[in-house]
Amino acid sequence: MKKYWLIYLMMLPGLLYLIIFQFIPMYGVVIAFQDYQPFGGLEKILFDPVWVGFKHFKEFFSSYYFTRTLVNTLIINFSKLILASVASLILALMINELRNQKFKKVTQTISYLPHFLSYVIIAGIVQFVFSPVHGPVNTVLNSLGLDTIEFIGNEKYFRQIIIGTHVWSTIGWGSIVYLAALSGVSQELYESADLDGATRIQKMLHISIPSIAPIIVIMLILDLGKVLDQGYELILLLYSPAVYSVGDIIDTYVYREGILNVNYSYSAAVGLFKNIAALVLVLASNRFVKIFDKELGVW
Repeated sequence: MKKYWLIYLMMLPGLLYLIIFQFIPMYGVVIAFQDYQPFGGLEKILFDPVWVGFKHFKEFFSSYYFTRTLVNTLIINFSKLILASVASLILALMINELRNQKFKKVTQTISYLPHFLSYVIIAGIVQFVFSPVHGPVNTVLNSLGLDTIEFIGNEKYFRQIIIGTHVWSTIGWGSIVYLAALSGVSQELYESADLDGATRIQKMLHISIPSIAPIIVIMLILDLGKVLDQGYELILLLYSPAVYSVGDIIDTYVYREGILNVNYSYSAAVGLFKNIAALVLVLASNRFVKIFDKELGVW
């Protein structure tokens, strides 16, 4: 540490961020086991708590919202995970095959751009595109003689809009890691395949993908840790009571209970359940991968 103190100094801001905003607030999880009053302050948590054990967990597990929010969370977020990962991998493979370097750079830049848009801007774009009044999608439908559809307020389409928007906004950024991994694949393998008469598709399937398989597995395991915590902001900005049955996930439910209904202890219990479930998913997936290959996995 004495020799490389400058490097540690560069790491300090990120480390302080983790400590202040991630580790210290973890103590607040104890309110999930208390009947915490919002105006009690830290004194009510530390010195005069009202402990209730697993009361709030039992209340959530026995409520109508448990099944609905859990099912919606799993369907929406696992669909996001699978489709976004596959789309990012395919995009990386396609960009890797481009020979015109200028066109390659322009394509990469354009694919990255949606990542830098805030969810508020993305929600505004989605509302405009699918608007029943002068929205491009409904304008095309009307020109074909079809009726106007209220996409965002329709249970039939809401999930597809959320999932599709997520894939569009993350596909470019998600391809960066795969492109970096593909750049490290030995060119001799491709040259040997060319001599054997392999097509581009065959080289992708038998050289590119197997070569970056460890990276693909690691990215999937890391994404599983966030699978219950992805993109709730977009749902919060777009959903309404009309689509609660298909769009209400654990995070939006926690927001309504904790912020709107000021039920902090109950919402903390729901959030803690979600985080424990995410931890179990990461541990189980890493263990499952190591059954097939001990060299794979995050640890």
